[in-house]
Amino acid sequence: MATLVAVNVGMPRDVPWHGTTVRTGVWKQAVTGPRMVRRLNVDGDGQGDLGGHGGEQRAVLVYQLESYRYWQEHLGRKDFVHGQFGENFTVEGLSDREVCIGDRYRIGGAVLEVTQPRVTCYRVGLRMDEPRMAALLVAHGRPGFYLRVITEGEVEAGDDIVKISTGPEAMTVAEMDALLYLPGHPREQLLRGLRIPALSPGWQGSLRALLDGADGEGSGGGNRGLTAAATSPPPAWPGFRPLKITRITDESGSVFSLTLASDDGRPLPPARPGQFLTVRLRPDPERPPVIRSYSLSGRPGAPTYRISVKQEPHGLASTHLHGHARVGDVLDVAAPRGTFVLADGPTPVVLVSAGVGATPVLSMLHALAEAGPSRPVWWLHGARNGHDHAFAREVRDLLDRMPSARACIAYSRPGEDDQPGVDYTVAGRLSADLVRGLDLPADADAYVCGPAGFMRDVSDALTEAGIAPARVHTEPFGTLAAIRPGLLPASALTPHVPARPPGDGTGPTVSFARSGITVPWDPGYGTLLDLAEACDVPTRWSCRTGVCHTCETALLQGRVAYTPDPLDEPAEGNALICCSRPSGDLVLDL
Repeated sequence: MATLVAVNVGMPRDVPWHGTTVRTGVWKQAVTGPRMVRRLNVDGDGQGDLGGHGGEQRAVLVYQLESYRYWQEHLGRKDFVHGQFGENFTVEGLSDREVCIGDRYRIGGAVLEVTQPRVTCYRVGLRMDEPRMAALLVAHGRPGFYLRVITEGEVEAGDDIVKISTGPEAMTVAEMDALLYLPGHPREQLLRGLRIPALSPGWQGSLRALLDGADGEGSGGGNRGLTAAATSPPPAWPGFRPLKITRITDESGSVFSLTLASDDGRPLPPARPGQFLTVRLRPDPERPPVIRSYSLSGRPGAPTYRISVKQEPHGLASTHLHGHARVGDVLDVAAPRGTFVLADGPTPVVLVSAGVGATPVLSMLHALAEAGPSRPVWWLHGARNGHDHAFAREVRDLLDRMPSARACIAYSRPGEDDQPGVDYTVAGRLSADLVRGLDLPADADAYVCGPAGFMRDVSDALTEAGIAPARVHTEPFGTLAAIRPGLLPASALTPHVPARPPGDGTGPTVSFARSGITVPWDPGYGTLLDLAEACDVPTRWSCRTGVCHTCETALLQGRVAYTPDPLDEPAEGNALICCSRPSGDLVLDL
């Protein structure tokens, strides 16, 4: 019979790490005497990052003495103590290869249910003083698992662990962990996993995403269960290719469009509605190129591409294009990219934008108009006035083709010639309060693009109006919001070239397209993630060892080499920056 060997608890603490501070509850210590196990945790225990740990589905973490002995031999260590792996229950028995998702156990006065394998992150490596640990736990099939509390009660070291029932499908913790994190993801196994009611909602969502990928076409590989970056088809061409400007159109007082065609006259590969192009410019031949991304605003499937650019007063790229681009000029352009794309289906669609944020949702409106009038569409847009209202006539023509479409146009400062009820719907900003009062359909998919504060407020208003958060999609211009779990908030810094490279800095160039900087690589940085952090480029990561795919980034040009190799390859055209280095000049969508 399995036995509870130790009960371990610990409250979050601040730990110095890589020049920053991590808030973490991974340090646990064994306690004596009985402890109450409650719905969210064990008395005296806490989690530093509730986004990745804790909560009802992850109330208690379990790890086994069998795995302790395995790692002691594998790592050549003898310094382990109970709680070494951040677990609440150290147990004898309950192997990951025997325990099944949905199994129920009685321990002392508590009844608990297995919900998912441990989600490994860098903090277990921090606790173990072994940076590879997150990857090792998965690669060696020894993750440990979480329990949900069915009946609260007291537990104590020495309690017997009595199995009450076996989960349906009898899928072991090790099998479930491999299904998500390792290559393969067989369809029948995904369906089997989804038939387990006890599986936590997060893992259910990951398996559904993998299943969608298994059933879809045009996949570029990768792990959809771990990242949306794997949902796009592979890029239509590698790196940059020349495209010719065939038309330049003023869309408003500050927005102009460039129509691009192939230099051989052949139709360009179709883009998905909502995607963007990345353009490489050379305003100063003596300096590194300037790389910018612009949303595609034209009709998806057209033989040419149209990008729309807002001329910023001090924008290097937009000023160069506005002042120097001419019909017949050639631009270096990377293939269409992006996961902010219109989903297929019959559900209503809400397209929300402010200013030049209309560009990606305009391509979605084109696609909806092409598909026919059956799908209900709401077009919500905010502009200063008619002079600044880009694409006004084009949008009206598209909406007129869809009898079920509705529009709300808000002018914050209408001009004297702007006509209410004709040019705009309401005077004032397209605010969260306005959105809340529109009686939008709760089953809609919403797509929001505009300034960061606008997207945040509107997204909140949409969810308050009853639209599920998972159905609200946003597209930020510029850098993406950072994901750095457990790190204490710090003031955002402008991306910059490092003042002191660790070496001579004569390696290949690495360009961070969204951040607008190009720097020479030096092996002293370790990984591309380390380089990005040295440049204060906003980064997104969790495991830092090639497991979780949070860092998966579009590779606009170049190739990378991995150390260590990722457990599951990224999608074609992407890279895992946490464990890779450049093999030559590189352009990343960061």
